Parts: sequence; structure tokens; C-alpha cells
Amino acid sequence: MSARPPTSTVASLTEWFIHRDVKHDSNKFWRRAGLAWMISASVVLSAVTKPFPPHWGQPPKAQTTDYVRLPGGYGHGSSTLAAWIAAHLEEDKTSAPKSPMPAGNRVYANSFDHAEVGKVPEEFLVLNGTFAVQASEGNKYLEMPGAPADDYAVLFGPTERAGLRVTARIYGTGKGRRQPVLAVGLNGLGGYELQLAPAKRALELFKGEERIATVPCSWESGTWTLLRLQVRKVGEAHWKVEGKAWKHGTPEPDSWMISYDEKNQPPSGRPLISGHPFSGTPIRFDDLVVCKVEKEG
Repeated sequence: MSARPPTSTVASLTEWFIHRDVKHDSNKFWRRAGLAWMISASVVLSAVTKPFPPHWGQPPKAQTTDYVRLPGGYGHGSSTLAAWIAAHLEEDKTSAPKSPMPAGNRVYANSFDHAEVGKVPEEFLVLNGTFAVQASEGNKYLEMPGAPADDYAVLFGPTERAGLRVTARIYGTGKGRRQPVLAVGLNGLGGYELQLAPAKRALELFKGEERIATVPCSWESGTWTLLRLQVRKVGEAHWKVEGKAWKHGTPEPDSWMISYDEKNQPPSGRPLISGHPFSGTPIRFDDLVVCKVEKEG
């Protein structure tokens, strides 16, 4: 009976195949070596902990069999994959943000790559709570504390009444039956807010303190979620408020998931990000993007 193959590292798995076949049947060497390579590549890729941004394209097919920590919080893999990720991260610092770019003309973007850890960017206005830029595994984000369980919000970007679309990537975790609430908003604190409420399994739209629309929506704890909200004018005295939410790394919904027909002129105000840490764990915000949208958008 032959010994079982090792499972500790990709390199040892490959070495086991090669040495075994050299000893017993040299004709099988290259077939086994090829099989070991395919297995090693599969193991390397399986250690990637989150999806790559779509605009990066496909990762390299040919990879070395070493096993290293990947930059950007992507887990572990080959040094070939690490170099590929590092190159794309460097490109993204001077080009587009990490999240998918919404349609329209971008007027504001912040992925916190150049922000100072422990502080809040100067252009932000904290309405409540203690926010600070934090970093882990090569990624920076704005974080709000997990306690006390209160409403926290930050204003950023341009001031408008309509014709804007805001997108944010938000991370939260649940704890037992306690779940956070994640939100983005437009038109200031008394304007419109799109809230993902996992405890209710719902996506809700608020105008000030009034809930004006709700639809069913699922959420996965410990993952990044994209929230997108827009307010656009569709007539002389008619505005449309629309929102959607989806897990980062999955396809964006083709249509808006929730909407509201507004007959009154929206208030003037800035976009915002907001959170309610009912689970007692911090909430993270990243890849803030504000775009102009056309009347017919």
C-alpha cells in the first residue's frame, strides 16, 4: 500500500507525486508531474478569499507552486498571483476605484487608498459617531465603531437636489440574531436613504424618518455589499428615487430593486453613508462614488 500524499503545502504535494513516480515508473513521470501541476494550481486558487475586481480580467493561468500571502487581503496563493494582484492594485491607485463604476459622469470618488490611518478625510462632515480610516491586509476603508448601538452618519461629495447617483461598498457582520443596518443617502440628513436591514430581510427606502418603500432582500454576514441610490428628475414636477443592493463580486442587478415617485421638490444636500451597529461589531465603508445622471437615466 502506498503512502498517502501530504496535504500541508502545494509544493510538498507536487514533490510527492514526482518522487513516487521516478521510483516506480519513469514513464509516468511527466503525466504525474502534469497532474500535480494541475492540482497545485487548483489548490493555490482555492485559497483566494474574495473575488477579483471584474476590470482586472482573468488571473494568470501559469503559476509557480510556491505559497505566499497575497496582497490586498486576497488570502494565499502563488508568487505569480501575488505579483499580478500587486500590479493591478498599483494601477487602481491612480485610475478607477476598486468597485464597479456606475454609468454617468463621475463627480466624486474616494477609495481611501491615500487617506491617513486613524483620521477622517478633511472633506467629510461627521454627523454622529466616531469614524476613522483603518487598514487591514493592504486595504484601507472608513470604519465606524460597533458600540454604542446608535445611528452614525457622514456627509461627503457635492450638494445637489437631483441628478446624482451614489454608490458605496459596505462591510458588516451579524452576531446571533443581532444584525447591523447599512445605508447610503442623498440630499442630506433629511433627504433619501437606502437602508439594507438584514434583521428584516429587507431593502428599505426612507425620506427623512419616514419609510416610503420596502422590498425583500437577502444579505450575507461578513461580506462586502454594494448599495446604490439615485434621485433624478423625470418631469416638470416629478422625481424618481431608485435603489439597489448586491453582494460584491456578484453581478449587479439589471434593474432597480426599489423605487419611489416623488411629487415634491427634493431638499438640497450632500450624499451620505450611514450605519446602525446593532450587532456590536464595526461597519466599514469603501469605494465611495458619486455620479451625475441624466433625466432619462
